[in-house]
Amino acid sequence: MAHDAFALILLMLALGYAFQRLRVLPDNAAQTLNLVVLYVCLPAAVLRYAPRLHLEPSLVGVALVPWLLLLASILLVGLFARLLHFRDDERAVLLLTVALGNTSFLGYPLTRALIGEHALPYAVIYDQFGAFLILSTYGLWVLARYGGERPPTGAAMLRRIATFPPILALLVGFTVMPAEPPAWFAGALQRLSDALLPLAMLTIGLSVKLALPRDELKPLATGLMLKLLAMPALAWLLVRLIGMQGDMARTTVLEAAMPSMVTAGALAISHNLAPRLAAAMVGYGVLLSLLTLPLWAR
Repeated sequence: MAHDAFALILLMLALGYAFQRLRVLPDNAAQTLNLVVLYVCLPAAVLRYAPRLHLEPSLVGVALVPWLLLLASILLVGLFARLLHFRDDERAVLLLTVALGNTSFLGYPLTRALIGEHALPYAVIYDQFGAFLILSTYGLWVLARYGGERPPTGAAMLRRIATFPPILALLVGFTVMPAEPPAWFAGALQRLSDALLPLAMLTIGLSVKLALPRDELKPLATGLMLKLLAMPALAWLLVRLIGMQGDMARTTVLEAAMPSMVTAGALAISHNLAPRLAAAMVGYGVLLSLLTLPLWAR
């Protein structure tokens, strides 16, 4: 299963990148596919797995780990930025791309491939109560702080959270969605959620840039080291300190090991914050993670 998933990842990434270079698809193809994944495939995956999750106190630890890693990333990025004299825009990119991982587009299908379908509810908790909430609060603050915008209001953050399709699906999954829905509906959810991996990888392939920013090699190397090595290593320690075991712990570490969130890089680029560095963090992070992720899933 894992080999099949990685083969599909490489194939769809290569196709997306080839389509990007050859201009086979319209310029807005990546944005359109991203919306399909966001509004259709992700909610279907959440609806499929959330009802199977038995709410228990230990799940608080799964949601807590990404917030603890956020604090660690702020401290580590700040330390390296000071020691290596990074520019403010380079610091901003690392504050976003080290803290925020691709915990849904990549996280869901790779959790299923590397650990098993039964572990997917843990990935949903990590992603929705961790990565997404961090993006909607801390991420917006970083963009406002370094991108010259006004800080977002609490009402704006709550509105963003309340209208996010996977969050709405999570609420439905925890309340009215039966664990065993009718066969026709379960089959539809399975087909839509199975489309998450190929569509997400095609979207990433269409949007990533692999131009190496030679004058930004130091922040790029620092960011990749922190995101792909330091964050999962800290997560490995945290799950043991918290007392998590088994597949719950493995899934939490695997989610922490995911490469930088595509949305985080795209937001940095849209605010003109070291665009080449942001693109390289996402592009090279995805490629290198294909080597590191299987190690953290053990």
